[in-house]
Amino acid sequence: MVSKVIINGFIIYLIAVNCCAFVIYGLDKYYAVKHAYRISEKKLLSLALLGGSLGSLLAMRIFHHKTKHIQFVLIIPVLLVVQLVLGTVFYGYMTASIQ
Repeated sequence: MVSKVIINGFIIYLIAVNCCAFVIYGLDKYYAVKHAYRISEKKLLSLALLGGSLGSLLAMRIFHHKTKHIQFVLIIPVLLVVQLVLGTVFYGYMTASIQ
């Protein structure tokens, strides 16, 4: 029972952090066009590191934002792959402990 709660909580967390990352990358692109206050690259990369790599990557592609910055072009996809592998291992471990 506890494992299902943990898995569901983790999925909700990932959905929330990826939605936040997507929106924040979109806001930063909007601010860039308007020459307004910008969100730091450190904060954008931190969102991806905290589990929002999919939202970050989708925002980069959709908004054409940070696509010329080599650190974003390399780091975000690598983070996504690492997070997918770790998530798969975590899910496998948690579902095995349910049985």
